[in-house]
Amino acid sequence: MAVKDDVEIFKARIDKRDYRRVVLSNSLQVLLISDPVTDKCAASMNVGVGYFSDPAGLEGLAHFLEHMLFYASEKYPVEDSYSKYISEHGGSTNAFTSSEHTNYYFEVNTDGFEEALDRFAQFFTKPLMSPDATMREIKAVDSENKKNLLSDAWRTNQLQKHLSDEGHPYHKFSTGNWDTLEVKPKARGLDTREELLKFYDENYSANLMHLVVYTNESLDEIQNLVEEKFQDIRNTNKSCFHPCGQPCKSEHLQIVVRTVPIKQGHKLRITWPVTPEIHHYTEGPSRYLGHLIGHEGEGSLYYILKKLGWATSLSAGESDWSLDFAFFSVVIDLTDSGHEHVEDIIGLLFKYIELLQHSGVCEWIFKELSAICETKFHYQDKIPPNDYVVDIASNMQFYPVKDWLTGSSLPFKFSPNVIHMVLGQLSPDNVRIFWVSKNFEGHTDKVEPWYGTGYSLEKITGSVIQGWMASAPNENLHLPAPNNFIPTDLSLKVVQEKVKFPVLLRRSTYSALWYKPDTLFSTPKAYVKIDFNCPYAGSSPEAEVLVHIFTQLLMDYLNDYAYYAQVAGLYYSITHTDGGFQVTLLGYNHKLRILLETIVEKIATFEVKTDRFSVIKEMVTKEYQNMKYQQPYQQAMYYCSLILQDHTWPWIEQLDLLPALQVEDVAKFVPLMLSRTFLEFYIAGNIESHEAESMVKHVENVLFNYSTPLCKPLFSSQHLVNRVVKLKSGMNYFYPSECLNPENENSALLHYIQVGRDDFKLNVKLQLFALVAKQPTFHQLRSVEQLGYITVLLQRNDCGIRGLQFIIQSTEKSPGNIEQRVEAFLKMFETKIYKMTIDEFKSNVNALIDVKLEKHKNLREESSFFWREINDGTLRFDRREHEVEALRQLTLQELIDFFNEYVKVGAARKKTLSVRVHGNRHSSEYKAEVSEPNFARIDNIFTFRRSQSLYGSFKGLSGQMKL
Repeated sequence: MAVKDDVEIFKARIDKRDYRRVVLSNSLQVLLISDPVTDKCAASMNVGVGYFSDPAGLEGLAHFLEHMLFYASEKYPVEDSYSKYISEHGGSTNAFTSSEHTNYYFEVNTDGFEEALDRFAQFFTKPLMSPDATMREIKAVDSENKKNLLSDAWRTNQLQKHLSDEGHPYHKFSTGNWDTLEVKPKARGLDTREELLKFYDENYSANLMHLVVYTNESLDEIQNLVEEKFQDIRNTNKSCFHPCGQPCKSEHLQIVVRTVPIKQGHKLRITWPVTPEIHHYTEGPSRYLGHLIGHEGEGSLYYILKKLGWATSLSAGESDWSLDFAFFSVVIDLTDSGHEHVEDIIGLLFKYIELLQHSGVCEWIFKELSAICETKFHYQDKIPPNDYVVDIASNMQFYPVKDWLTGSSLPFKFSPNVIHMVLGQLSPDNVRIFWVSKNFEGHTDKVEPWYGTGYSLEKITGSVIQGWMASAPNENLHLPAPNNFIPTDLSLKVVQEKVKFPVLLRRSTYSALWYKPDTLFSTPKAYVKIDFNCPYAGSSPEAEVLVHIFTQLLMDYLNDYAYYAQVAGLYYSITHTDGGFQVTLLGYNHKLRILLETIVEKIATFEVKTDRFSVIKEMVTKEYQNMKYQQPYQQAMYYCSLILQDHTWPWIEQLDLLPALQVEDVAKFVPLMLSRTFLEFYIAGNIESHEAESMVKHVENVLFNYSTPLCKPLFSSQHLVNRVVKLKSGMNYFYPSECLNPENENSALLHYIQVGRDDFKLNVKLQLFALVAKQPTFHQLRSVEQLGYITVLLQRNDCGIRGLQFIIQSTEKSPGNIEQRVEAFLKMFETKIYKMTIDEFKSNVNALIDVKLEKHKNLREESSFFWREINDGTLRFDRREHEVEALRQLTLQELIDFFNEYVKVGAARKKTLSVRVHGNRHSSEYKAEVSEPNFARIDNIFTFRRSQSLYGSFKGLSGQMKL
């Protein structure tokens, strides 16, 4: 029998969901959430054991167990049947292991929830962990680890752990690999499966678990469901594991660690052990200090470092926290010049900390921050249920019941003493400085054992840092000004007409305005996108890189002003596109227009500042240089887009151009680019139509209507289109390449099947096949054949041209070998398609219909959907309704016919493109790659692209669809 809890759970003002906390007889704590309007149900189980509990010599066991629980259970013994059920009911599932907890979660269509929850509950009652599955999944964990070996984030994280007390669990390696889970245990006479079962029995106890269940049913119905399915979880009254004390001893403090990254660039990570904020979450000491040290407005540390040309980004705040320890970190991306002034930068950081100590804790700053946090909480967007349940289940382990929803997001108690206590811990006496740069290559004398990161270590003293402070530039560091972007008008506009889709509200020779008022979300927020269509922007590789530099310079110029808007919940971005650039704003509508007008003014009065050009050029150069360090599967995706999308330029050519580019090139190019422009606006949310029109008129006036206008309208021949290569029927093309990073062992295959132009009936056949085949692909190629950790089947949409793609990354198999396995899988899958029953077919159709009828969760999600239609030129805003109707009329035979025509191996009209990226373990296969029977090799992407037919573009003039 479950015990209800009468504690009121604090929730947001606009939150209409009902909540109830219950404790089952086995001490499992549960939060029930009833949301009658949800389209998806979800659950998350947070188990209070993580990799800190891994036995010595079995590193990665907790993470390995997380993998194994997905396989099978006594009640549902068919391997991978849980994941198959979730997938076939329009859902998704995953898990993650952290230091002190492991979280399992899923999301599914409402009609499949009860059985999904029953299958999920078996993870924690009677899972099966067969010897065969155990061996295969050790290989999957090893593949996952190999994927991370060349990731700077993973390498830096492990190095920080390595330089800590060996007796503290923080020191551990969390992922596991073939060595830790198979070779070394076997050498010690241990059976990994037996150790796995023992670990599960000893640690997975109901009293250490927290469950969140989110459905459209009433709280009483959910409670009955939960009691029935979770009451059998064993409770051994296991006590929660907590590490004792801080992980850093004196020898791990006052250190400078120089380390070599994989990617180009320089980075400083300065950390201090501090009191965990969880013990003072209502006072928010680390939040307050992170707000100030990480500020980017005038007078801030970042503002000064940027002015000096030493840094391109800075962030600050608590990291790696638990109940027993935490770190406060400041992370700074450095320029080449900044790398030469690291002592000055550290000196300036400590001078800013000294400023905070001398200024005292400012009540007005705390109250301002508290008000921003309160508004953010009360007007938070709805997010997908699976994300929501994971967030709350993670909170339940640490916070009292009333704060399960808020966590530490609402600091409201002003406590100068608590803030001063943490501020005092940011001292030269316990600092850890990690300095990352390629320049240290060949100058390190130590190696971190798990990732092979080269580093050297130097002890420093407080007096050394005092010397750095004394010699640092004498800059005017000061506290931020009051934030004028904090919204004070949060009222909702009255919508006269419940408009379901965007309308073309206004069109001129200069622009088109698509408008969609908020009729769903009832939040005081708006979304504005301006797409600058500039024909000169995409005319060459040089033009494209100049647009990139231009957009980065704009963001740079705006930063110290617009940062205040971002702190207050009004976000913006300026990004380059294939045909120009886009300005996007999202957040509280009250002061959005002020920010928009400032951005447009910066565009209209743009000038190139020599010092900032040098910094941005260096930053963009490193960005392109680091493309070679992308994962092989990401390189395959890039090559596929380059082959298919006409009029796109390779980054390698842009990188070749960068060294010669000068200030004058940008200064000449920007007026030319803007001289012929068409603006496409999408304005949505809590904005009235006359306000939207007024915004557009203002932008037009600034850009087009001066006596010497910056912009002129496009000629009709200049309107941009997006064309995609039309592969020849019956042809199988392949493009072989070597992985750009010769150190990477992983190879990848992207196997693309082109289907055709956007068409409701064709789309739903493709989508239904993808739904039916997704989980069997994963099960066969990942779980059974162990090709690699990254194994997915995805739909692909290039500007309205639809297709399928298998993406697989592997250390063990070459791309050609993976290709053979994909074809073997498709041959095997024929049987499943041909033997599918009418009931199975209808069940899958209904699952896909439920997915399509799912409502948008928030303004960003809705706007992204509608903008995709505008950008592609398809303009099918009612797409989901039409595709649901097409699904309802679809027959099983039509699905089989679709498979036979487009997907089946050897189909006469099938069109495929395979991109094969060879890691260093398969370089010999790359050298031996030749045209094969039934495969045509692509030697030069651009020669191939020029020789192919193109699909017609959906994009027409002034936002009109080409019919």
